Amino acid sequence: MSSCWATLQDYGLRSIGIGERILPKTDITICEQVVLIGSGLIWNIYFGIIAVFFGFWFSIILAVGKNHKLALLRIPSESIIFVFRGSPLFIQFFFAYEFFVLLPKVGIEFDLGFITLSAETRWLTRAWLGGLIVLFFNTAAYSAEIFYGAIRSVPSGELEAAEAYGITGWSKFWRIIWPSMLRLAWPSYTNEAIFLFHATSLIFFSGFPAWRQSGDALYYANYFSDKTFNPFLPYPIVAMYFILLTLVIIFIFGVANKYLNRHLDVEQRAKIQISINILR
Repeated sequence: MSSCWATLQDYGLRSIGIGERILPKTDITICEQVVLIGSGLIWNIYFGIIAVFFGFWFSIILAVGKNHKLALLRIPSESIIFVFRGSPLFIQFFFAYEFFVLLPKVGIEFDLGFITLSAETRWLTRAWLGGLIVLFFNTAAYSAEIFYGAIRSVPSGELEAAEAYGITGWSKFWRIIWPSMLRLAWPSYTNEAIFLFHATSLIFFSGFPAWRQSGDALYYANYFSDKTFNPFLPYPIVAMYFILLTLVIIFIFGVANKYLNRHLDVEQRAKIQISINILR
């Protein structure tokens, strides 16, 4: 037990640069695998939380834009959704990394006339930023399609009643469409959030390098598999961690789902049903 506690102190935060730098190479124990893979999960949680939070709001913008009658708003929204839903996520990672590498490493300058702004580009080739950007656009595109369908499914009677009371424009959206849209879309959006967290395991295998050997859970599992020639231990450990993470997501989103449907009877409330998205 004391040895495992020492391993936790040495490697518990290694994935974020804290603790022992050298990875175990011989006589690798189960405790070392559990701790290091769990340490790598920190990055998966980071990618998932940031991408879901910012992707949620961008997806709302895309959904509203796709539903708008004005072509200037509708066409760009439809294009972004089509591109990121129509291409494999792994290819998006690869293409984005190659694109970021081609950018000037010294940065890009924007001449505004009265002032010149310089934007750093070298960090875009790092997984913590470049990979996160890809996940952001990908989940925003899929979520936007979910919310767009929910917007189209809002009962027309509610919209007509709002207009009869003089509620129009953005006031109608925030007071009528917004709550109904969230309530209708939330079960499907929960599945999208779960899949996004699972998709974070692709980042370090798609081109974005693990800087200073600080990778995610699957990165460490692959390392242990190569060193021990036994893939039947590290990969099930990764699966165990992601199952636990999925249960946490289901619980959090389930609480939100109950809140969104609090005005309905228990029998009428939409329940979250987990589905496996095989093709992405």
